[in-house]
Amino acid sequence: MIAVEENPMPAARSAITMLPLALLLMGAQAPTGAARFTADGALIPPADYREWIYLSSGLDMSYSDAPAMVGQSMFDNVFVDPAAWRSFKQTGHWSEGTVFVLENRGADSRGSINRHGQYQTEDLMGAEAHVRDSSRFKGGWGFFTLDGAGPARMIPYGASCYACHLAHGAVDTTFTQFYPTAKPIAVKAGTYAEPVTR
Repeated sequence: MIAVEENPMPAARSAITMLPLALLLMGAQAPTGAARFTADGALIPPADYREWIYLSSGLDMSYSDAPAMVGQSMFDNVFVDPAAWRSFKQTGHWSEGTVFVLENRGADSRGSINRHGQYQTEDLMGAEAHVRDSSRFKGGWGFFTLDGAGPARMIPYGASCYACHLAHGAVDTTFTQFYPTAKPIAVKAGTYAEPVTR
């Protein structure tokens, strides 16, 4: 008589099917959006953010009458996670789980064949993340200063960035007014509010 081996696939399929239920029973929350956090609430920096959707760049932008930096120029590059962008294109809102990354890079005017204007250098001067999660953050959004690959602590709510975004953000307290591909979508969807300039 020939022995018939049991097929292990049904058992594996059952285990995969039961995983969400097991997580629910253990009290774990399935991650939503692009943000990942440590057990104590620090943001794990998204390593692949430069593969996300590019929204805009600014040069020497400052929200006060004083220059952003004296004697040096800097570019700001803004990226948003692809799932948030897909949702935004349909609704004109930045959905729960949205993550923006603002990257600061040095600017130079003399290099290679360049003789006029400025270009970005490989000098990464800083980065921040802006995360939407109403179950986690007061007001729905949290800001984080990114410093390499280590977990990032949230910037305290008393910092000026929260009040500034609340007062001047065009869509869902974000500076969509500076994102040339996003602004027309929000205007068409009726979600764009002309920001207060002062």
